[in-house]
Amino acid sequence: MDFLVKLSDGFIGMFQAGADTFMGFLTGIVPLLITLILFVNALIKIIGEDRVFGFMQICTKFMILRYTLIPFLACFFLTNPMCYTFGRFLKEEHKAAYYDSTVSMLHPIVGLFPHANSAELFVFLGVASGYAQVGNQSELGLRYLLAGFVVILIRGVLTERIAAVLASRDKKKAVNA
Repeated sequence: MDFLVKLSDGFIGMFQAGADTFMGFLTGIVPLLITLILFVNALIKIIGEDRVFGFMQICTKFMILRYTLIPFLACFFLTNPMCYTFGRFLKEEHKAAYYDSTVSMLHPIVGLFPHANSAELFVFLGVASGYAQVGNQSELGLRYLLAGFVVILIRGVLTERIAAVLASRDKKKAVNA
């Protein structure tokens, strides 16, 4: 009988833990995301969607800005996960590469700007605690960010090229079908 009681408690406890996590989201990250979405959309409406879109088109015309500056600004100002919304201003053929660059920027930015992706902060702090014994943590954060810029540029360019090849294959298949 004790076994059945413990099994029942464990079963209900699993759902209680899920409910506690869900309530944590409802009182934590969900209102934050809704507020951020509202703010960004209001700011875009105030500035004018055409102006924002035009500015982003100018910035994203150059590959180096498209896969370094734009992901950095998105991560810095909007943080994770809102940073992906900057992708709506890019041309369709650049969106996959932008996403790849932005995902890759979320780790290196934490060394200097922990607010950008606080969930990754524990990784940086783990590395930094070992580095602090032999060097300066600010230097590590800066090197981490600079290396991140190189990585996101490479990933963005490669992903854009891969997406272009795959898109051309799909077009050829559609023509031949």
